[in-house]
Amino acid sequence: MILRVYRPLVKAPSTFTSWLTTRTYAIQAGGAPIAEVFSASTKYIHKERAAADIALSRQVDYLRDEIASRLCDRVLDINRHFPRVLDFGANACNVARVLSRPTPDLNDETKFTDPIAKRIGEIVCTDTSPSLLYRDEHEPFNSGIAITRDVLQNTEYLPYEPNSFDLVLSSQSLHWINDLPSVLTQINTCLKPDAPFLAAMSGGDTLYELRGCLQLAEQDRLGGIGTHVSPLADVRDVGNLLTRAGFKLLTVDVDDIIVSYPDIFALMTDLQAMGEANAALRREKGGIGRDVLLAAEAIYREMYGEVQEDGSVRLPATFRTVYMIGWKEGGDTPRPLERGTGEANLVDVLGGGGRIG
Repeated sequence: MILRVYRPLVKAPSTFTSWLTTRTYAIQAGGAPIAEVFSASTKYIHKERAAADIALSRQVDYLRDEIASRLCDRVLDINRHFPRVLDFGANACNVARVLSRPTPDLNDETKFTDPIAKRIGEIVCTDTSPSLLYRDEHEPFNSGIAITRDVLQNTEYLPYEPNSFDLVLSSQSLHWINDLPSVLTQINTCLKPDAPFLAAMSGGDTLYELRGCLQLAEQDRLGGIGTHVSPLADVRDVGNLLTRAGFKLLTVDVDDIIVSYPDIFALMTDLQAMGEANAALRREKGGIGRDVLLAAEAIYREMYGEVQEDGSVRLPATFRTVYMIGWKEGGDTPRPLERGTGEANLVDVLGGGGRIG
């Protein structure tokens, strides 16, 4: 069961645009992250191993498909034609599949509009895992949209010319990037002026139930805790990162997807089948001990278990997704008015309130 919960909309502040007076940040060259948190080689192995079992890999695509659907729903709000689109970190081309549907809503087969693919000339789907990227190359959706698959050698480097894309999308891949400021800057560079960037990434309190239960179980059984869930960016940092990369007119919002599982083992099995297992460099070597897993299962069931009508207990797992929209600055990009140029009095608009002091 998938539930959708909206969080309040958060808008990042605009910044002064004159480069003569604005301080700039030093960005590391693409492809050479300053500090490594994740192992790119380990993540490559995870994805290749997951894509090897095609049937299981497709079965656990429910989360990526749902997030891709919600991301593409935001594309509908932009009334433009996009001759060339980049899908950075495409996984199994989940975004392209949704774009070719008559509606982005996976639970609604009613055709209320032309597929978004009708407004796209070509989409370049990229990933470091060839097995995952080409997994569905013979599926019917490939005939509904012009797809070019491009295997990247390095997740930190975009080998594309500046000003070459009309839209950049990214779904469920940015949370594995080491040097996110550099990658976002490269995305901004390869966008055409006044072109949008839309992305969705796991962040914040994703899998907080699993994280907390594993920590409590290890503390009880081993007397200490290890790193079993990869670190994730906080939503409060995303707006700053986009501003640092040069994007304007930012919008950031958070969406929780709650999926219920019969037990903790089903959850961890699905994560592994998705290729989303922990790839942090400081992760604990070797698997989690059986006694720790059994203790974590009991704690999870006690703290979060939900009793169903048939008497069974389901365990909810929260996947927090951060959605972001930013625009590359161009001649037609709207700008906020300068301070002091407002003509309306807020007291007259809002009414009442009086004064303090």
